[in-house]
Amino acid sequence: MQPLALALDGKRAWITGLRKEQSDARAEVHAIDDSGDKVKVNPLHDWTLGDVWHYVKSHAVPYNALHDQFYPSIGCEPCTRAVTLGEDFRSGRWWWEQEAAKECGLHVVASAH
Repeated sequence: MQPLALALDGKRAWITGLRKEQSDARAEVHAIDDSGDKVKVNPLHDWTLGDVWHYVKSHAVPYNALHDQFYPSIGCEPCTRAVTLGEDFRSGRWWWEQEAAKECGLHVVASAH
């Protein structure tokens, strides 16, 4: 999170690729989120995975070749695995974690002692 904080230092807003259907935690993502100290713009908030791939193919957008190897959601190497037919497209992320606590160690907030 520190590199993101450094990149956003002095900025009033930023643009993300967050989509509602990515997870239960993102189900409430809105086009504009001004609840924090910086405005977060989420132009893809209501796109489905199908919308994303339609755009990628229609506009020849380069993409990570791992998607073609059944990695629909790609994170860091130890946190990501390929999915099998019928699995949720996010099931390959943090696959060893409990369903309610899926998050990369990069996002862990240090507890106060």
